[in-house]
Amino acid sequence: MSSDGLVGKVKEILRDADVKRIVVKDDKGKVLLSIPVTWGAAGAVAAIALAPLLAALGVIAALVTRVTVEVERTKE
Repeated sequence: MSSDGLVGKVKEILRDADVKRIVVKDDKGKVLLSIPVTWGAAGAVAAIALAPLLAALGVIAALVTRVTVEVERTKE
């Protein structure tokens, strides 16, 4: 997946109201980026507030060949 594809996927995940945290790990399981999502699905606000983290995610994806995205959801 390209860096643009990864950032787009994370933006898509951010729209889900049940998401609590997004964790990006490398192929060895090391956490590269952990994004807390505490305001639920505040769509545009989330994308603007997280713009620096999303830019960092793009750089990480460009440098690391394989990443895993884990999504923690709130319990219902």
